[in-house]
Amino acid sequence: MTAAEYKKLLERIEKDIHSDSSPVGIDAKKTHIMILAKLEEMHEEIRALKKAANI
Repeated sequence: MTAAEYKKLLERIEKDIHSDSSPVGIDAKKTHIMILAKLEEMHEEIRALKKAANI
């Protein structure tokens, strides 16, 4: 991923979690759901890699 692509990704994430109604400016519930979903995705990828490597 290039620096420009990474910057666009961060901007998209910032837009996705922004909340005008939150005192800190982000929707905490949505943010946590996104983090947990990404962790689950990573866990599944690791599981698949371990299976492929017979670990």
